[in-house]
Amino acid sequence: MSKLNSPALRTPSSTQKTPKRRKCTDPVEVSCRIRPVSGTTCAEQINDNTLKITAPAGSQTFKNNPVSLFYTFNSIFDEETTQKACFDKLALPLVDDLIRGKNGLLFAYGVTCSGKTHTMIGQANNPGILPRCLDVVFNSIGENQARPFIFLPDDNNGMKIQPEYQAALMKNQKERQKRQEERLRKKEGRPETPDLSKADEIRIPDSTKLDCVNEDSAYAVFISYIEVYNNYIFDLLEEDQVNEYGHPVLPESKKVGEDTKNKVMYAKDVAEIEVKSTEEACAQLWRGQERRRKAATILNDKSSRSHSVFNIRLVQAPYDEEGKQILLNKEMITISQLSLVDLAGSERASKTNATGSQLKEAGGINSSLMTLHTCLETLRANQIAGRNIKMVPYRESKITLLFKNFFEGSGKVKMVVCVNPRSEDFDETLHVMKFAELTQDVQVQRGQEVHFDENVLQPGRRKQNLLYKRVSGQATEPLGDITNVNTRNSFGFNLPAVPPAFSMPPFPTWTAQDGSSEDKIQAVLAALHERQRIKKDALSDFEKRKQRMRAALIQMEKENEELIYKTTQGSDELSALREENEQMRLNHAKLEKDFLKLKRENDKLKKQNALYLCERKQVLEEKKLTEEKIKREIERRENIKKTFKVVVGREKEKWEKNAEQMIRRVDLRAAQQESKLRQVLEIVGGVSGNDQGSAGSDLSSSDDTAIFSAASRNTSV
Repeated sequence: MSKLNSPALRTPSSTQKTPKRRKCTDPVEVSCRIRPVSGTTCAEQINDNTLKITAPAGSQTFKNNPVSLFYTFNSIFDEETTQKACFDKLALPLVDDLIRGKNGLLFAYGVTCSGKTHTMIGQANNPGILPRCLDVVFNSIGENQARPFIFLPDDNNGMKIQPEYQAALMKNQKERQKRQEERLRKKEGRPETPDLSKADEIRIPDSTKLDCVNEDSAYAVFISYIEVYNNYIFDLLEEDQVNEYGHPVLPESKKVGEDTKNKVMYAKDVAEIEVKSTEEACAQLWRGQERRRKAATILNDKSSRSHSVFNIRLVQAPYDEEGKQILLNKEMITISQLSLVDLAGSERASKTNATGSQLKEAGGINSSLMTLHTCLETLRANQIAGRNIKMVPYRESKITLLFKNFFEGSGKVKMVVCVNPRSEDFDETLHVMKFAELTQDVQVQRGQEVHFDENVLQPGRRKQNLLYKRVSGQATEPLGDITNVNTRNSFGFNLPAVPPAFSMPPFPTWTAQDGSSEDKIQAVLAALHERQRIKKDALSDFEKRKQRMRAALIQMEKENEELIYKTTQGSDELSALREENEQMRLNHAKLEKDFLKLKRENDKLKKQNALYLCERKQVLEEKKLTEEKIKREIERRENIKKTFKVVVGREKEKWEKNAEQMIRRVDLRAAQQESKLRQVLEIVGGVSGNDQGSAGSDLSSSDDTAIFSAASRNTSV
């Protein structure tokens, strides 16, 4: 969980409001660092606080108003200034505030290729501000570091605390898990994760040490590293995620949340890693740098395409009244934070020739920087007016939303402006100068002092405990400086009981003038008897104490032997359980691999079965459609056949009727013709009978009738 604006969880003085007293404010401290370049330049340092900008002949400013411009800063670092000098001036006071329980913000601003990343991170042999901050923190807290896993991040931008035995168990569990993962990696033949902390060059640490550490408190250092890319927040330190098939999954963007207690903005679900040395922190830093989005442009081979935020959170909690254990009271925890921000450089597409995704990235960078400019301008306008005449648009960009609480008084704000003094970049440099001038006019409420509970717990109790351990032969930690330990009372814990003092009564005064006075002799004898009685009582008391001590030592020896036996037995059982657990883990890994293999085969069979069912369904549907089509065709043919039979029957009946009618007409016609022929024959026969005999007449008449009948039939046909 990345948290940009986390004020101290316990700041008693913050609850005491004095409305009649005006709040103290400080301007944002702005410094300038000039990058060394070759050729003509447009920037010249006049003194420690003034920078002169001269417009070159080809710039638009020279055409409009060819004059030099002067800008004032809190401090200016020229080309010869070392990384150490920049750190001492810019970040060392913020580290001092961090140890004292205050928050701080330092961000680098400038155009692309102006030296921002070099100033913030640097190289191994020439570290920048960030590694030096870590060096000073660890140099200062030294032996006051708490054991690992005593403090744990919660889900609401805070910290929770647990006893040492739980922390030890968690540490052993983490180490065991790490060894198991390493064995599994070797067994599967996966390549070893590269150690990014091993740089090609030897890292030169910063030896500065601050003396503001509270020796009666335990400290822990947590770091987180995020980037804001195209207005999306990504965690640079989270573990790589894979799906159920072992394939990498794209990282998810994080949301900005507000904790319920202090009402501060922070990036949710971001990994916070506890580190015990600068080397561990730098290893995580290089790991995050490898993940940060970069691209090559004309102006910069490794141009940052996102804003990065590196958070150092220092957690401290007091020791108990005996100086032995850390108080398990969450309300006594103090959290301070130092946020180091490397803003991506503003750029013009006409100079970088950016296209495609790089052009979109440049648009996102310029848009977020413009939102930051608008927020600062609105803040200044509201402060000049003495009231909020306009709402500050923090929510228009994720980077300004994360900075919101800093500009509203949760910590000190500093900015270092990195300048590329080339004459070709004058217009961009002028824009940066105007932004720096605007930032210096913004007032930020001064952070209140954090008061620890010095009146409740006795100062110096931890040194007293270490001194007692040293005297009793139990010391396991260095004592440090114990010359100022207050030993006039107890050491703050239960010391063994001191035997009472046995004082002898004084002898009665006896001078030479007293002579042999009987009273004096009796007084001396009484004193001698009293002394003898006291001595006898003292010897008796000593013997009793010796016997009790001896019995206690014997009992302790027995208990020690029992503990050794139980420890040995427990160690054997633990070894057996570890071996059994390792075997179970291997079996589990094997079963998990077999399960994944079977699951993949099952998924494959499911897909094939799904395809088969789909094809079967299609075939059944096609069969059903074909059967319905055939059935309809048969029905259609049956209907046609029936219709044809009906039509044929009707036509047959019609033709039969027509034929009968035609036959009747033909027969009628034939009968009529035959009748006519008979009449004709009768007429003809009557005439011819007169001329011939009757025999010949009958014969010719019958012949003529036959001839006419045949002719009639031929005619009808």
